[in-house]
Amino acid sequence: MPPRRRRLAFVTTDPQAFEDLAILHNDDWTLGRLLEESPAFALEALDPDYLKVGLSSLNVSATASPAGAALHVPPGVSFAALCQARPSENGESPEAADASTPTAQATVAAEPGEAKRELAEAGGHPENLSERAAVLIAHQEEIDRVGAYLKQGLSVLIQCEKLLVEHLIDEIVNQSGRTRTVIKAETGEPAESPFGLPAQGRRAALLAALEREVNDDDEERIVVVPHLDLLAGGSNTAISSEARELTDVLYERSTRVLLAFTDPSLVLPEVLADRFAVRLSLDVLPREVAATGGRRVPVGQALVRREEAELFAGFDPVALYKNIAGMNAVRLRLGMRFAYHERRQRPSLTFADLLQELALFKAHTSNSFEVPNVPFDRIGGYQAVKDELRRALTIISGAAAGLADLPEPVRQDLVPRGFIFHGPPGTGKTLFAKAVATELNATVLVVSGPEVTDMYVGESERKVRELFAEARRNAPSVLVFDEFDSIAAKRTGRDDGGSRAGNAVVAQLLTELDGFRPEVPVLIIGTTNRVDIIDDALLRPSRFRAIKIDLPDEQAREAIARVHAEAFLRERPGGELLRAIARATEGFNGDEIRSIFRDARADELIDGPSARPDARRLGELIGALHREQQQREIDQRRPAGRPAPDTSYVAISRGRPILTEMVVPARTHRNQEGGPS
Repeated sequence: MPPRRRRLAFVTTDPQAFEDLAILHNDDWTLGRLLEESPAFALEALDPDYLKVGLSSLNVSATASPAGAALHVPPGVSFAALCQARPSENGESPEAADASTPTAQATVAAEPGEAKRELAEAGGHPENLSERAAVLIAHQEEIDRVGAYLKQGLSVLIQCEKLLVEHLIDEIVNQSGRTRTVIKAETGEPAESPFGLPAQGRRAALLAALEREVNDDDEERIVVVPHLDLLAGGSNTAISSEARELTDVLYERSTRVLLAFTDPSLVLPEVLADRFAVRLSLDVLPREVAATGGRRVPVGQALVRREEAELFAGFDPVALYKNIAGMNAVRLRLGMRFAYHERRQRPSLTFADLLQELALFKAHTSNSFEVPNVPFDRIGGYQAVKDELRRALTIISGAAAGLADLPEPVRQDLVPRGFIFHGPPGTGKTLFAKAVATELNATVLVVSGPEVTDMYVGESERKVRELFAEARRNAPSVLVFDEFDSIAAKRTGRDDGGSRAGNAVVAQLLTELDGFRPEVPVLIIGTTNRVDIIDDALLRPSRFRAIKIDLPDEQAREAIARVHAEAFLRERPGGELLRAIARATEGFNGDEIRSIFRDARADELIDGPSARPDARRLGELIGALHREQQQREIDQRRPAGRPAPDTSYVAISRGRPILTEMVVPARTHRNQEGGPS
C-alpha cells in the first residue's frame, strides 16, 4: 500500500473545483472515483493501485499552470476526457515534452489540439480525428496497463499489427515514467555482427544496437524493439540461426526491461517469447471505449467523424462494430476515409452503403479477399440446405430474438465455427459458401487445399496461420477451403515426413479454430467429396457442422434449369420444357445442367440463328452428356488394353409439341450416387 497522506498533484482547467470535490468526498471516495468524476492529468506516473486508495489517505492538490511540466494520463482514465480537461496558459494547449529525446516522459504527445476535439460533446462524434489519436482512444486502457507493468520493471511483448507500433511506443513509455531507447539501424556503412562476423546489412546493425542497449548500465531506461519478429528471422516455431543470435543477445541480461512488438501473422519462437514477463495482444477493437465523465461509448462513435456519420443516413455505431471488430484503429480510419471519398457526391446514402464500402475497402487492401454477390436465390433448389444455413446465419449475425440477453458463454457456444459442405462433385458446394458470405455481407476468400501444402517444413502451417490472420483483419469474412480433405485428413501415427507434415497442418487448423473470438465474425467453410477421411477432431459439433449437398432431386433440377435458362438464353423456356429437362437429367449435378444452357448459348453465338436453342437442340446436348457419362462408366469397368465397344443411342420422341425430340441413351438412368441402376 502507498504511504498514508501521499501527496499527489494534478493538472486541470478548474483546480479549485477539483480540490473542493476531493474535500467534499474525502471520507467516501477513492482516487479512481474522483478522477472518474473530474478527469485530470497527473504530474507523475501513477500505479493502478492508487485508484483504489481512499482520498482520506492522500493529500490531493491541483493546478492550472503546468509550466511545461510533463503530464501523465492516470490509469483507466479516458485520453479523450483528459484532452477536454487539459489546461492552457494562453488559450491553447500547452506543449508536450519532446517525445523524440531520451528523457521524454510526456504522455500527451504530438497532437493535443486535434485530440482535444475528439469527443467534444457527450454522445457525439469527433469533428476531427487523426490516426494517432484513434489508436490512443481505442487502446488507452491497454496502454495504461502496459505502462504500469514497465514501471514495475516487467518486460512486455505486444502482439499487434505493424500499423499500430509507431503510435503506441511513445505513449506506452511515457505512461511508465521511464526513459527509452528505440532500436533503429544507423544510416551509413553496415554494422559488423556482434559476434565478429562480416557485416550483414540492416539486420546486423539492428542486432548490434540491441546488444549495446541490453548491456548498458542504465537499468531505468526501457529498450524498445519495434520489430522483434523480423529480427528473429523465422517463419515457424523452429529455432533458426537468426533466432539463436537474438536469443543470445536478449538473455545476456535478463533484468533489462524490454518493450517489444510482434505481428500476429509472424511466428516468434517460444524461447524468445519467454524472455518477456507479460504478453499482451491488441488484435481486435474494443466494443466500447472510455469517454468524458467516466462514461463509455461505442467505438463506432468514438472513431468515426461527425461528417462521416452524417453522410450515411441511419448510421448505427453499435451495429457497425461487427463489421470493424477485426480492423485496427488505423485501418478503420483509412476505411472510413475511403467510404467518405467514394460516396460523398452521391445522394440518399444509407448505413447499408457504408457497410458495402467498408467491405470493398477490405477487398481492395487484401490480395485475395473479394466481395461476393451470390444470393441464395441464384442457387436453384436445395431448399432444405438453404433453410438449415439460414437458421445458422441468424445466430451468427446476431439477429436471433433474445440472443443478446443470453450469457456470453452461451452465445459463444451457439455460434458455429464453420461448416463442412460435402457431397458429389459439381453440386455447388463452393457456390453455397459464397452465398453464405453474401448473406452475411462479408468478404470471402476461396483457397484450394493443395495450395496450402508445401514441401518445406513449417511452411504449410505458416500459410494456414496467415490465412486466418488475414480473415480476422477482413472480418466479417468467410474463409473457404476447397478440397478440404487435402489438408484436414485424419492424423496417423506413422513417422514418415508426409504424415508428420499433415498432422502439423491439422493441429494448426485446430489451434486457429479454438482461438476464435466471438466479436470478430469469421466463418470457416470446407468443401469436400471425401468427408469420410476428414480428421474426427474437426468434425466435432463444436467446431464444424457437416452439411450434405447431394445430387439434386427432380424439383431441384427444374429450379437449377430455370436459373441457368434465364441466365444464358434469350428466350426463356416454358415450364413444361423445364420439367421435361428435369426428368431427362436424373443423376446430373448442377454443373452438368448448367453446361447444357451454356453450350446452347455458345452454339447460337457461333453458328447463328440456325443453332437456336430450342427443345431439339437442348435434347441433343442432354443426350451428349448421357453418352459421355456412360462412356466413362464403361471405361472404368473395362480392363486395361481392351478396346471400347460400340454404344448405340436412340432418339425418343415424347409426343409433346414443347419437346419434339430428346436424345438420350437407351436404358441409361443413374442413381443418386451417379452409378448405373
